[in-house]
Amino acid sequence: MIRYTIKLSAAEVAELQTIIKKGSHSAHSFRVAHILLSCDKGEFSDNKGITNESICKVLKIGARTIDRVKKRFVEEGFEEVLERRPSGQLYQKKVDGDLEAKIVALCCSEPPAGFSKWSLRMLSNKVVELQYVDYISHVSVSNVLKKTNLSLGK
Repeated sequence: MIRYTIKLSAAEVAELQTIIKKGSHSAHSFRVAHILLSCDKGEFSDNKGITNESICKVLKIGARTIDRVKKRFVEEGFEEVLERRPSGQLYQKKVDGDLEAKIVALCCSEPPAGFSKWSLRMLSNKVVELQYVDYISHVSVSNVLKKTNLSLGK
């Protein structure tokens, strides 16, 4: 495993100490600031002999967390390590306003013959049958109805 050495400049140390003292930053930034200051081996550091194990005990975090913060600091830089990464779950929503309107209109229409009311699965199957979308789950239909305060029971 690669060992990353943290050497902070005077300006970086000052900014990290400000983050810790102010208390108006996110918990992520606060934790990263503590980790970086504890791991600093630069000329402005007071803690040249501190080990990762002692940092883990004091900050109550895992050793992998320290390694990930060090790696991100070395590879991406000071500003990036303080910011939380965006989640990897970026996808386009299937249900837009037009589809919502079609689902609501379908829900308010008469149910198929032999049924007294629509079910979520019948609605999702009908939306696919009418070729509004290729596929939609009954849960997505439920979310649309919940969002518009509609109920299938009434």
